[in-house]
Amino acid sequence: MKTVNLTAETGGIRIDRLLSEQTEVSRTRAQKLCDEGLVLVNGKPVKSSYKPEPGEEISATIPDDEPLAAEAENISLDILYEDADIIVINKPKGMVVHPAPGAEHGTLVNALLYHCKDLSGINGVLRPGIVHRIDKDTTGCLVACKNDFAHEAIAKQLETKTCHREYRAIVTGVLDHDEGMIDAPIGRDPKDRQKMTVTEHHSRPAITHFHVLERFKDTTYLECALETGRTHQIRVHMRYIGHPVLGDTKYGTPCRYMDTQGQVLHAYRLTLIHPRTGKEMVFEAPLPEYFQTLLDMLRRESMQ
Repeated sequence: MKTVNLTAETGGIRIDRLLSEQTEVSRTRAQKLCDEGLVLVNGKPVKSSYKPEPGEEISATIPDDEPLAAEAENISLDILYEDADIIVINKPKGMVVHPAPGAEHGTLVNALLYHCKDLSGINGVLRPGIVHRIDKDTTGCLVACKNDFAHEAIAKQLETKTCHREYRAIVTGVLDHDEGMIDAPIGRDPKDRQKMTVTEHHSRPAITHFHVLERFKDTTYLECALETGRTHQIRVHMRYIGHPVLGDTKYGTPCRYMDTQGQVLHAYRLTLIHPRTGKEMVFEAPLPEYFQTLLDMLRRESMQ
């Protein structure tokens, strides 16, 4: 652990940006240091958005890098794209993205560590390379970063909404509108800390756009686009409008059409700007077999 001491020379610059420009820490890590109360201005902790005035004394305590906690495991990956900066994976159903209590092995991170050898360290020892997540039973496109440069660039795109994520979902009930936007803030459910919910209390803005692709007897096939990226966003928003994702036992009910449960939700398209070349790249993951089989069955049923 070390402490860096600075004196602000000019005003109007956010402290996370100032630290990233004048020390070896990345801007993302500077933000985390502020969140953890390790950045002080005139002896008092500040938020990452704070803009020091000229002459104010800044002190940042930078912890030593933690030893790697996640283990590399030889797990097969469906790789859609890979280069020296990023790797795009088609994540299978049932795979957890990063290790957590009760799921220390068999995660995407374990597989990435074996395949890539090196990953961005910004998100710490349990989530190296992970810049965004999709849920355990959600399938499809996910990008991981091999270095901090790429990680910061993709994180910025997610923040500024220049990285686009589109999903396919089958939801319960038949939607009346062909398309719509759900603008409802999401926060932790006070009655169940394992769930998220639409709430005005301790929440963050959340916007989901949806477009009806097909209607069946008692279900609807949707395309959903995220404008924000809150935990369980599509699942929570669809429950909020009375059409929970099919098979989502956390926010809805089991699916009578499938033996295996879990939400019928697939991240089918990811659009981003490559962090090094600046070129737009579009990645698509085909519908998983179970999803396509379910669609075919619903189509046959609706024709009867």
